[in-house]
Amino acid sequence: MSANPKTLFDLCGGHPALDFVNSLDNRYRDDGPNEMLNSYDDLLRFLTESDLLDPQRARLLGKAVTPEAGARTLQSVRALREATAAVLYSTVAGEPPQPADLRMLEKYFLDVSRHRELHWEKADRGPGLVWCWGRYETEADLPVWILAQSVAGIVLSEQMARVRTCAVDTCRWLFLDTSKNHTRRWCNMKVCGNRMKARRFQAKRES
Repeated sequence: MSANPKTLFDLCGGHPALDFVNSLDNRYRDDGPNEMLNSYDDLLRFLTESDLLDPQRARLLGKAVTPEAGARTLQSVRALREATAAVLYSTVAGEPPQPADLRMLEKYFLDVSRHRELHWEKADRGPGLVWCWGRYETEADLPVWILAQSVAGIVLSEQMARVRTCAVDTCRWLFLDTSKNHTRRWCNMKVCGNRMKARRFQAKRES
């Protein structure tokens, strides 16, 4: 679901890693989930809409990557997403994640560290050292490393304590609860929030 007709993805999670997990829509619905990452182009679009990859780099990757390499990357991205989902949903439920899911994330996080270069650059705040993708930024797997880095950024931070799931059972999208009293219940008030309000109103009329 997308609240903005100009975008493919509804980025209401408050963090790219959570929106990444939400790219498998309706994962708990009885008739099955809706996959939103169906191609390498979909993956690049998600990254650009999430501000994780600049549009120019995305266009270059889209032209340079072969269909075979793109398919392998998409498979790897989905494996990362599902390991991330398993860890996050377990954590939100107050349960320890499965060791296999932790090892999977560990593999991806270590892979990120092997594909970054340390560069010196000038910036408005002054010169300094920064991590960048360097010679790896033309690789088909760049989206995997970018997303793994984003996932590491939340699961290894204090933000984990504010990760919630949407109160609609068939949705259960993840979001970062930044509300003042930490009482946010819906992934998107205009979609799931209004849907639940309508259900409660209808139930009252029928009672």
